[in-house]
Amino acid sequence: MWTVIDSPVGELRIVAQAGALTAIEFPPYVVGTGRPLGERADADPVLLEATRQLTAYFDGVLEVFDLPLAPVGTEFQQRVWKALLEVGFGQTATYADIARRLGMTAAASRAVGLANGRNPIPIVIGCHRIIGADGSLTGYAGGLERKQALLALESNSLF
Repeated sequence: MWTVIDSPVGELRIVAQAGALTAIEFPPYVVGTGRPLGERADADPVLLEATRQLTAYFDGVLEVFDLPLAPVGTEFQQRVWKALLEVGFGQTATYADIARRLGMTAAASRAVGLANGRNPIPIVIGCHRIIGADGSLTGYAGGLERKQALLALESNSLF
């Protein structure tokens, strides 16, 4: 099931299955991701709570999400996404930092970057907080303008 909300970074499609959030998508919505979508269900309790928390985040009154999450990915991707949850509101980390948190060398940065880019629940799992080794903004599935807007929201225009 899914719903759509407006946000300061554009429309977001929020997807849930079996009582947990499985995706937040930016348009244009990709058909055939392999993720179950189901029917639109604006009144679903998980989707309502996700909408409430995302709205509070964008309003600047929520820094930590408390939602049931069920991102679908490989074991390695799951490990990376769990590490992303440790990078708090207003903080940034590099791909190498995440690799080291996983007990790997900085050489694993590229693999971390690929897993980061496949994060199905952006914003809640803060992949926008991951930056290049030189401190620059690097790729973001939602586009660099969205990444910059999210970081600015969290850090009062750090970038």
